[in-house]
Amino acid sequence: MLKKILKSLNFFEQCRRYNIPLWQCPQFLFLIMGILIIASAISAYVIGNRYINDPLMVAFIVLVFAALLFSIAFIIVRSFEGLAEANRMKSEFISVATHQLRSPLSILKWVIELLMSGKLGKIEEKQIEYFAILRENINKMKELISNLLTISRLEASKLPIKKKYFDIEKLIRDLITEYQSFTAASNVEIFFEAEKSLPQVYSDPLQLKLVIENLLDNAIRYIKRGGKIEIKVKRKNKHIYFSIKDNGVGIPKKDQKYIFRKFFRSENVLRYQTKGAGLGLYISKMILKGLGGKIGFKSKENEGSTFWFILPIKS
Repeated sequence: MLKKILKSLNFFEQCRRYNIPLWQCPQFLFLIMGILIIASAISAYVIGNRYINDPLMVAFIVLVFAALLFSIAFIIVRSFEGLAEANRMKSEFISVATHQLRSPLSILKWVIELLMSGKLGKIEEKQIEYFAILRENINKMKELISNLLTISRLEASKLPIKKKYFDIEKLIRDLITEYQSFTAASNVEIFFEAEKSLPQVYSDPLQLKLVIENLLDNAIRYIKRGGKIEIKVKRKNKHIYFSIKDNGVGIPKKDQKYIFRKFFRSENVLRYQTKGAGLGLYISKMILKGLGGKIGFKSKENEGSTFWFILPIKS
């Protein structure tokens, strides 16, 4: 029994369980509220003792006041605990579900590729068209599952950070090369400018590549009828500064405060029916936060957007 009580008082363990900071932990909040209630009760006693002659009446009022405050605090903390538990269960469900979905989707994609190859028999042109639609939607589902799994790991602090020295300019140039077919199909030109003698960055290149990839992918998709993208990277004191500017649809002012939220997509973007689930920017912000960086943007509707981030050269 005593062990169970001591365990419930271990705020750090409770916070790790719910994957929330200490100041949001229900048990810690209850402790702080308890201290405030005791201080309030003492203050009420001092004030009551000054204006009420009967000590018993003062004590009774203080007890009722303290009991009322403790009851309110208990209800509030229990509500917070319920929300924290629900959030933990949601994260666990997403993690398990995404893991379970990846295998059947991979098998389904492999079967479709096999059917399209004609190795199992001749197929008609119309059938190939339908198989292509299936393959495209499977790829979309796999991308969504991959993003959800990444978010689950980031929120649970289980995405390992593997830092090493690397050339950020080379990473960006390689990524631009990978996107050449996509940019050509979208009639988009990319202009890249890197400051001379950039130092190597000590960070996680795979996670940083995912951030830049998300920003580049968004910039290409939200440019309509051709356009250009300007990418710049330079040194700012002890940080690397990266920016990507496009002349795309931009973000309406009323939507800008929500842009880094999960699943949020701006109204003007939805009109163009571009694919996406509104997870890329949320993932990018979470990754940069874990790497000690910061992300921001400026945008104007129908004129374009500029997204930027800073990252410590060595952390």
